[in-house]
Amino acid sequence: MSIVTGLLADHHYAFQPAADASAPPLLLLHGTGGGEHDLISLGAKLSPGSALLSPRGNISERGAARFFRRFAEGVFDLDDVRARTDALAEFVRIAAQTHQIDLSRLIAIGFSNGANIAATIMQRQPDVLTGGILLRAMVVLDAPAAPGTLTGKRVLLASGDHDPLMTADDPRRLARHLRSGGAEVDHHVHDAGHGLVDADFSVSQSFLQRLP
Repeated sequence: MSIVTGLLADHHYAFQPAADASAPPLLLLHGTGGGEHDLISLGAKLSPGSALLSPRGNISERGAARFFRRFAEGVFDLDDVRARTDALAEFVRIAAQTHQIDLSRLIAIGFSNGANIAATIMQRQPDVLTGGILLRAMVVLDAPAAPGTLTGKRVLLASGDHDPLMTADDPRRLARHLRSGGAEVDHHVHDAGHGLVDADFSVSQSFLQRLP
């Protein structure tokens, strides 16, 4: 299928239409320095036939695209996080109308900064996603999701046991925050750093195959 590129709600994005109506649509969210094309091949590999929606982060950190600002590694501009999270959620709603994406089936796949904003979307705008695969996510908004807001949603957290960018408790705390909202969270810890390894792909494929 051909890839469409465009600009909606101040976000540059790429979109690949579904080739299989039974496959869940995917929201692809890149890491720092990535772009709207970075995760297209990953999404197509993990879920062949899925519709793929991939926005580019619209914050520049010394030329590297991100989804929200930070003051230093692991120190976030929380006002910007909240504003950018809500803006990205609105982009997803508009893109869903434009490209006929069913939000009740939309799964986010995010890496690093992209995984972090997928988590903050679930905390602040839970209607936008039905679940997520969060690869190397850490706590950004350090507060539990509101009770009942994530009931029925499924989340995979995949972290590295020697990731230099976060403490071992960081993804565990994020898992607790999402479970507080009612999400079903599977947390896998791999023999890895911040980069992805084969185990990340296998657990992600398994997660998608188990979706209703």
